[in-house]
Amino acid sequence: MTTESLIPRPRRIEPAPTLRWGVIGPGSIAGRFVDALRAHGTQQVVAVGSRAPERAASFAAQHGIAGTAGSIEQILDMVEVDVVYIATPHDSHRALAERALDAGKHVVVEKPLATTETDAKVITSGARDRGLFAMEAMWTRYLPQANVLRQLLEEHAIGEVTYVSADFGFVAPYDPMHRLFNPDLAGGALLDAGVYPVSFIASVLGPPADVTAAGTLASTGVDDHAQLTLPYDSAIGAATTSLRSALPVRAVIAGTGGRIEIEPPFIRPSALTLSTKAMWGPDPDAARWTDDALTDPYDALHYEADAAARFIADGRVESPVHDHAETVAVISVLERARQQLGAR
Repeated sequence: MTTESLIPRPRRIEPAPTLRWGVIGPGSIAGRFVDALRAHGTQQVVAVGSRAPERAASFAAQHGIAGTAGSIEQILDMVEVDVVYIATPHDSHRALAERALDAGKHVVVEKPLATTETDAKVITSGARDRGLFAMEAMWTRYLPQANVLRQLLEEHAIGEVTYVSADFGFVAPYDPMHRLFNPDLAGGALLDAGVYPVSFIASVLGPPADVTAAGTLASTGVDDHAQLTLPYDSAIGAATTSLRSALPVRAVIAGTGGRIEIEPPFIRPSALTLSTKAMWGPDPDAARWTDDALTDPYDALHYEADAAARFIADGRVESPVHDHAETVAVISVLERARQQLGAR
């Protein structure tokens, strides 16, 4: 067996049914999401809403949305909208998700789903009670490399997993009024960037139950650097996030029979290396798989939209890849870590 054959190809995924999407929050990530849906697949963006309708109109013109552009209320009242993508700052996620669910709309909410465990439970229980679908838009969970990783773990390619680490951090110019540093806007590294590495660890080891946090605070009182240790029965998870360190944005899964590395930046399409050498040091027989299917990495946002459409068509209220219990557990860990750090 060659080393290349140790890495499986992504499993074939059935085409997604076409749903009609309304976008709330016409910002940069929403623009990338809409462009990805226009470039790939069959999902249709038919409306965009904002608290400032003129922003919605400008966004629609910029991104080729021929449907309605107006207020949030207009979008939620539209019978033509099947599912709402909420891309506003995360301190508004709970309120907007509740309004969308009350209007009978399925929801896909940008990460983090909410800022507290209580708010996350309100969203997920509200969806279940209404028989509607709700999902955090954690796009990394739907990338082809995540598909390959799941297969390797199912095959026990590196034996028993004993350690998972992931980091996501960058240097953000300090501005006390910017949402990253403003406590009134749920600022801080953990909620903005830390959700990625914690979610990655959960994807491998399962929902985390406990956390020990160390870190620092910005002068506004929000966390600007954090190291989290997540204990499991027979493994350890380590997550690092920062607003003042240029971290490598790498993920590593280590086991009794080798390791798997997701190359930087692990949060978007990159490459995966499998080493079945149990000792430290370079492995000349390591196998590498690269995801080069897309020219623009942000076009990969269409994978999560297609997945949501399939789940909705199946009558699900949650993603089987990234379910409500796991989503809530990750939010709970972030909340407890912030409390341990004394963050506002």
